[in-house]
Amino acid sequence: MHTIDLRSDTVTKPTQEMREAMARAEVGDDVFGEDPTVKQLEETAAHLVGKEAALFVASGTMGNQVAVLAHTGRGNEVIVDAESHIFYYEVGAPAVLSAVQLRPVEGLHGPDAAALAAGAVRGPDIHFPETALLCLENTHNRRGGTVMTPDAMRQVYLAAREREVAVHVDGARIFNAAVALGVDVKDLTCWCDSVMFCLSKGLGAPVGSILAGTGEFIARARKYRKLLGGGMRQAGILAAAGLVALQTVDRLAEDHAHARLLAEALAEVPGVAVDLERVQTNIVLADVAGTGMNAAQYVAALREKGVLAVTFGPHLVRFVTHRDVTRSDVERAAAIIGKAGVS
Repeated sequence: MHTIDLRSDTVTKPTQEMREAMARAEVGDDVFGEDPTVKQLEETAAHLVGKEAALFVASGTMGNQVAVLAHTGRGNEVIVDAESHIFYYEVGAPAVLSAVQLRPVEGLHGPDAAALAAGAVRGPDIHFPETALLCLENTHNRRGGTVMTPDAMRQVYLAAREREVAVHVDGARIFNAAVALGVDVKDLTCWCDSVMFCLSKGLGAPVGSILAGTGEFIARARKYRKLLGGGMRQAGILAAAGLVALQTVDRLAEDHAHARLLAEALAEVPGVAVDLERVQTNIVLADVAGTGMNAAQYVAALREKGVLAVTFGPHLVRFVTHRDVTRSDVERAAAIIGKAGVS
């Protein structure tokens, strides 16, 4: 039985083109600044998102944490959305690595983001930590892959800069946001001081993410990458796949179409609720409370029928489309869930 893996876009396999690029990559010692393929990737990525410089890192989490280290000092406060990846899924790293306090704000990804951001910045008071950084997430994983528009990002950025607070964007799937909005990714990344994006996930590279910002910021970030053990040597073998990945941005629209197809089918299944307005990119969140099962039971039942998904709450299940899931896979998954039923 062919298993349809909708757990995450992280499960994609490198394409044959990526494998061939990796095999023929020119390499050197990147810690010495001598890997030409890594340099090419960093220069290409920086240009793509409109920043002065970029840094190749092992993962999105590493990129986010290097950014926090480079933007803050011990005892500072960092404003994040209450459902953000940095707050929810990065093992408390800001406290462990940067000795900063996170301030989760509900709704920082919503329509009142700018006002909420402005209100969360600490004023001068001997009792308060100094707010040094505000982090946005675009697209937003736990909020269903929803996007933040350039205007919304602009308003938050201006509110933060007015208060001398830097802005970092966890843009793990920012190219999904750009494709969904029909804008150049620079229209989003111009409203931040730094941005991280994944070469894996929807872009399909096997390993790696990019952190981009000013030249001065990236110089600090490079040293923090070394501190975290992220100074890889002949990393051009991995960077070569990243360069191929950056040529595949437009195909993300296919994943979005597949997610919409799946969401509309799920919305017709008795006991399953899907907010179609929140299906904007390649993530579908389904509330299965009406089936009489919790999310773990529902996911286990799907697995037995050859469809893989993940729990996202007591009754919430997440499905993610990606390059290795075809339209026929989506149609079959919908049929398994709907016509065959899950019991």
